[in-house]
Amino acid sequence: QVQLVESGGDWVQAGGSLRLSCVASGITFSSYTMGWYRQAPGKQRELVARVSSGGTTTYANSVRGRFTTSRDNAKNTVYLQMNNLKPEDTAVYYCNAYRLAYDYWGQGTQVTVSS
Repeated sequence: QVQLVESGGDWVQAGGSLRLSCVASGITFSSYTMGWYRQAPGKQRELVARVSSGGTTTYANSVRGRFTTSRDNAKNTVYLQMNNLKPEDTAVYYCNAYRLAYDYWGQGTQVTVSS
């Protein structure tokens, strides 16, 4: 059974920082591209950042320079370090594991940034 469990979401003031974690089980973690997506109320889910199995990272323009994603294959964990948070970063953040035809999602963690 595949599980992706996010943690680290919280309420924070603008300019603050948070680190999200996602622990995966039931998959060969090192073989998967791991992504972070977010969905704000009334909006579509969007890609925030991802890190490939080889360590290549990709970021949305809106977070580049503020957010950093990394992975620890020994711990089956992917991280999203979020700095200089803005109110528009408020959303539910989801962890995603993708490889070929396989696509798994976590349950999400809420991030709220107040101005």
